[in-house]
Amino acid sequence: MKHDQSQFQLTEKQCEVRKVFATGAKYFLVYGGSRSGKTFFIIYAIITRMLKAPGSRHVVFRQDGVDAKQSIGNETVPAVLSLAYPGLELRWREKDGYFEAPNGSQLWLAGLKDKERLDKVLGKEYATVYLNEASQITLEAYTTVLTRLAQSVMQVDGRRLALKCYIDLNPTVSAHWTYQMFVLGIHPDGSFAIPDHAENYRYITVNPVDNSDNLPPDYIESLRNMPERQRKRYFEGAFTADDDNALWRRGYIKHDNPPEMKRIVVAIDPAAKSEVGSDETGIIVAGLGIDDRGYILSDDSGKYRPEEWARRAISLHDTYEADCIVAEVNQGGEMVEAMIKAAARGRTIRYRAVTATRAKQVRAEPIAALYEQSKVRHAESFPQLEDQMCAFTIGFDRKAQGYSPDRVDALVWALTELFPSIAKPVKAVDYFGSTSATGWMGG
Repeated sequence: MKHDQSQFQLTEKQCEVRKVFATGAKYFLVYGGSRSGKTFFIIYAIITRMLKAPGSRHVVFRQDGVDAKQSIGNETVPAVLSLAYPGLELRWREKDGYFEAPNGSQLWLAGLKDKERLDKVLGKEYATVYLNEASQITLEAYTTVLTRLAQSVMQVDGRRLALKCYIDLNPTVSAHWTYQMFVLGIHPDGSFAIPDHAENYRYITVNPVDNSDNLPPDYIESLRNMPERQRKRYFEGAFTADDDNALWRRGYIKHDNPPEMKRIVVAIDPAAKSEVGSDETGIIVAGLGIDDRGYILSDDSGKYRPEEWARRAISLHDTYEADCIVAEVNQGGEMVEAMIKAAARGRTIRYRAVTATRAKQVRAEPIAALYEQSKVRHAESFPQLEDQMCAFTIGFDRKAQGYSPDRVDALVWALTELFPSIAKPVKAVDYFGSTSATGWMGG
């Protein structure tokens, strides 16, 4: 069945991307600013590949499966079908989580955080692997999903469909694995040159101005007027270097499997608001190992409503069998305590409410020193946390940078709790409001 594409036109930049995709390379990185048309074109390319090869399988990975279904499944795929392939029906198979074309080809959607479903998805082979919003995806995850780029399938013209890996992201720091591998040609796991880089790796930058025909002018202007750090990422689509004046260096951040823990804490730095444009709520789980090193076990920071971050904190407390929840109460005061108590549902939870009486930078300095002395390890790679750490300076200006380092704040509170001798005492109150080093909440 043919589909009418007579009214469909690619932008000039998307035509450039199509030429890059048409090369014999296997791995493609498309990076750039916000709403530049990256995702639309890659999904268009994948659907085209589905139609060329009956029975072929293709997969889109995002960090969170819910985001994959909402953004790709509910928005991008329907938009591509409406504009580029009117009349083509891709049937959604809810139980398994994939779209099926009339020729039997499948487009799977998966979240890397959903371990149970991920095992099922990784049990199959694919002709196309697409990592969407890869700034949130680790090198380890990328390496793992590439093992499934292995389906041998024929096109309708009798030729074998070439295996392809597509990656997109709003660029982060130049230490990110995508920049190292695609732009520099260096494998970050060992810093060796990638042997087939010239033959198999391609990258291209796509920015909002390249998609101006499909965007409101005031949207592009709003990106142009963002603070410097956000403007570089979301408008200029540029990777940035770590700040030379940052308290942390990449070399300080070591990754290691954690030993048995002597203590585990959940630290929260709540945001004042949860709407679009507001700060994140920092949520970090850290432990003190029997080797007397600190270990960052989880970074669950994000934009949450108060009841959401409170529930998440209690869930992490239970999952990791933590002995304490630490929460900064400068912004929310008694509301922070009330939310945690409500989420605890009458259970007894050890809780410390801490009030910052010194600047973020002053509180962070002794924690950064722990990293320099090799007294802290990360149980896995936490890209967003580590990028934030390596951009955090003594003179950090929240207004100029356009964000608050909430992940770093939560990390500092967690490690200060585990290494109390390195920091001056902070004011801590229990749930009932009396001054105390520790507090217990319960029914």
